[in-house]
Amino acid sequence: MSSSNPPRLSDELAAFFAARSHEIPAAAREVMERTDRDLAASGLTERALDVGGTAPGFSLPAADGRTVALDALLAEGPVVLTFYRGAWCPFCNIALRALQEQLPGITARGAKLVAVSPQIPDESLSLTEKHDLTFDVVSDIGSDTAKRYGLSFELPADLAAVYDSFGFDLQRVNGGHPHTLPVPATYVIDRDATIRWAYIDTDYKTRAEPSDILTALDSLPAPN
Repeated sequence: MSSSNPPRLSDELAAFFAARSHEIPAAAREVMERTDRDLAASGLTERALDVGGTAPGFSLPAADGRTVALDALLAEGPVVLTFYRGAWCPFCNIALRALQEQLPGITARGAKLVAVSPQIPDESLSLTEKHDLTFDVVSDIGSDTAKRYGLSFELPADLAAVYDSFGFDLQRVNGGHPHTLPVPATYVIDRDATIRWAYIDTDYKTRAEPSDILTALDSLPAPN
């Protein structure tokens, strides 16, 4: 049961970063901070699909072996679609657990929650089991869906080397596409595939607040 006044996700993410950032070697931290600035200045957030746009359809494999299609979900109600980097990213794990805690509120509003990453289904299955996720977690290997939403980017070589040094093994977990990732983003998509609310940020340390997602769902126009 979720708390009536859950802590803000932003506070939890900030606390985690403050507690762990000192563990990152200085040289690696310099690369990460510089590439973060470069990505923020790239204009990606301005180019990504935003409110008022039409959400591209997809049909992707879920962690449990099913195929999840956006059109089929929208036939039943609105969809909350969230893109994350992968199970290797602790900020993603924190955000997904926060969404799981608020899943009853999402489903009570007639919506479905779907999480998309470029990792292979086996990695998604491990993630769902580890964190007891009960919403659809699907694999966008090669990031084709993320590209259609304007969210994908290529890791610079020096940042990819840092991630390799951390043991993330993106070559394996991303099915042979180790350098393509999505920026974190969350969309509230209405039944007609119109994007009614969006959160897009190149900073992987920040995510959409679940309470804002619920507010966005409450603001959807009543179905005809």
